[in-house]
Amino acid sequence: MRTPLILVADDNAHNLYLARFLLEKKGYQVCEAHNGDEAVAVCRAETPTLILMDIQMPGMDGLEATQRIKSSTSISPPIVALTARAMSGDREAILAAGCDGYIEKPIDPDNFVARVEHYLPEPLV
Repeated sequence: MRTPLILVADDNAHNLYLARFLLEKKGYQVCEAHNGDEAVAVCRAETPTLILMDIQMPGMDGLEATQRIKSSTSISPPIVALTARAMSGDREAILAAGCDGYIEKPIDPDNFVARVEHYLPEPLV
């Protein structure tokens, strides 16, 4: 079994660093995208097992990137929104765009990996 590859798409360098650090510390492979366009391009070039998608990014936002990924790839990995805006209306928009769930920001180092693993088909042991 190959080690899961997790794509983290976020325009905030601190969030990217923290997510990468926590996931790699647990043994996952991580690739990054700094905006929605990059996230779509990475999905065309790689086959991530899971995508963590920031919703508010410059250019193509995470909702549009999610819709493009879901509609343009034959294999669609789970996409989990990373958002500070998990209010009632935002949750519906996130799920309507095709996200499989969401994780609130700021990232909580104590439970982030466990929250991510909830969405992985086969988490590392």
